[in-house]
Amino acid sequence: MGKLTLKPDAATTTAAAAVIALLCCFLAITEGKKLKTFQQEYGPFNQTHYQIFEVERPATITNDALQVTPDSASADFNMYNNSGRVFLKKRFKLWDDGEDIQTNANTTRTRVASFNSSFLINIYRPLNETAGEGLAFVIAPDLRLPANSSGQFLGLTNSSTNGDPANKVVAVELDTYQQDFDPDGNHVGIDVYSVRSVKTAPLTPHNITLAPIGAKFFNVWVDYDGVNKKMEVYIAEQREKTGATPPKPASPILAAADLDLRDHVNQYSYFGFAASTGSTYQLNCVLRWNLTVHHFREENRQWLTIVLGAGVPVLVVLLMGAAVVGYYWHRRRMARSNPNLIGALKSLPGTPREFQFRDLKKATSSFDEKNKLGQGGFGVVYRGVLVKENMEIAVKWFSRESIKGQDDFLAELTIINRLRHKHFVKLLASAAFCHGGLICCAHGNSHEVSLDANYDQMNSWMVSQERQATTCIQYMPNGSLDMHLFAGPNVAPLEWSLRYKIISGVASALHYLHNEYDQRVVHRDLKASNIMLDSNFNARLGDFGLARALDKKTSYAEAEGV
Repeated sequence: MGKLTLKPDAATTTAAAAVIALLCCFLAITEGKKLKTFQQEYGPFNQTHYQIFEVERPATITNDALQVTPDSASADFNMYNNSGRVFLKKRFKLWDDGEDIQTNANTTRTRVASFNSSFLINIYRPLNETAGEGLAFVIAPDLRLPANSSGQFLGLTNSSTNGDPANKVVAVELDTYQQDFDPDGNHVGIDVYSVRSVKTAPLTPHNITLAPIGAKFFNVWVDYDGVNKKMEVYIAEQREKTGATPPKPASPILAAADLDLRDHVNQYSYFGFAASTGSTYQLNCVLRWNLTVHHFREENRQWLTIVLGAGVPVLVVLLMGAAVVGYYWHRRRMARSNPNLIGALKSLPGTPREFQFRDLKKATSSFDEKNKLGQGGFGVVYRGVLVKENMEIAVKWFSRESIKGQDDFLAELTIINRLRHKHFVKLLASAAFCHGGLICCAHGNSHEVSLDANYDQMNSWMVSQERQATTCIQYMPNGSLDMHLFAGPNVAPLEWSLRYKIISGVASALHYLHNEYDQRVVHRDLKASNIMLDSNFNARLGDFGLARALDKKTSYAEAEGV
C-alpha cells in the first residue's frame, strides 16, 4: 500500500478557512434564536420514572400512576391535610431577550414559548365523602413544594406567598372543593401566583364532575400560544382507563387571552402537577402525560462573545486539522478493507442497513462472563438485551481461528440466504458495509468491516471483522436440545410428545436440505447443541458454519472438507 500524502494548495486552504469562519459566525449568531421542540409521552408510570420526575413527598409513583397526593395511608403520612408535587426535572427557557415578532396588526411583540400539554386524570373519592381539594397543572420556577400548602392552596402557594407575584407560579386548577372565593366545588380555573383564579369556568353545565362517586377518567388539554399569548383548556371524558383517547373537543371550556407568561413566570421554568387534600380527601392520579414545548435554546453570552472574537480563528484551525486527520484515517481504512469481500457481501439480496458493534457490546455488558450462555468449537455465545428493540438476544462471537477464510464465511451466508424453511433461520436481508466508525479489537488487533444481516422473525444482526465475526439472534428461552437431554437427575426429562415434536421438526428440516432444495445441502454438524428450541419447543436447526451445497452428481465423499 502506497504512502498517502495530502498537498492542499494555499488558495484552497484560505478559501476553506474563510467559508468555515463565516459559517461559524452565522451559526453562533442564529443558534440562540432558533426554537427547539421538546416532545415526550409518559405513562403508564413505574419506578424508573423517579429518574425523570422530581416527586415531592408525600407524592408517589404507584399503581401505574403519578399519585400527586397519597393513594393510601401509611406510617409516613395519612390521607388528610396533604399536598404534593410531581415535576419534570428538565427546565425550559420560555423566552429570549430581543426575540420580537411582527403581528398581523403590524405591532411588535416578544415571542414566548408555546406548549401543549395533555394528561389523563382520575380524581377518586374512596369513601364517597365530600371531595377535597383539587389537582393542578403547574408552571413554576423550581421543583420545591411550598410548606403548609395543603387544603385550599393546592400545593401551589401558602398563606405567606399566596397572591405574591414573586412566587412566579401559573397553574390550571381542577378544583373539587368550594372555598369562599370559588364559584362552586366543580370548576376549572387559571391561577396566576394565587389560588384565587383570574378566570374560572364551571364544569357541571358540561356534564363533567371531576370527582364523582365511582371512578371516571378525564382527558385534559392545556394549550398555550406564545405568539398570541392565549391559553385554552379542553376536557373530555374517557370511558375506560386503558381505552382510546377521545377526540379533543372543538371548543375550549376555558380560555384566557392576553396572558403573557413573560409577566408572570421565570424565564427558566418547570412543568408538572400539584395537588392537595384538606379536612376531606380524594385521590389525585395522573395516568398519562404528553408534553410538547417549543422553547428557546440556553446559551452562554460570554461564551458567544469569546467565540465571535478570538475563538473563531482557533476553531477554524481545529476544524481544518480534524478534517485532514479524518480524511487521512478514512483513506487508510479504505485501503485496508478487502474490496472482493465487500463486493461479494453486497451482492447478497436484501435491504442493506448498518448496525454498530458498540450496540452489541452494550447489550452484552461488554461480553461479560456472567452473560455467557455456552461455548463450542466455533466461539462463545452470550446473552444480551437490545434496549431500543426491547428484545432479548443471543450473541455468538466467532473466534479468529474458527473463521478459516473468506470463502467459508461467504459460503455459509450464501446457503442461509437462499434456504426457506420454518425449522431453521431464513436470511431475508443481505449485508451492508460500514467503512468508518466501527472498530472492534480482538487479540490486540483492530478490524474495520461490519456486516449486518436480518433474519426472519428474529431481528438478527451479524458483524464481521476480517477473520472473525459476531452473529446476533433472538434469545431462545428454551435453549438448545442438549441442555434438556443432559440436564441431570434433578431436572424433569422432556415429555415424549415434545421429543417427537422436536425430532419431527429436525427431520423436516433435513428432508428439505437433502431432497427439496434445488441443491443438496449437507449440514455436517448435526448435534443436540445445534438444535435450538423456541418458547413453544419448536426445533430450529442452526450453525451452518460447516454446511456445504452439493451438485446432484457430487457425492458426500467428494465434498471439499468432509
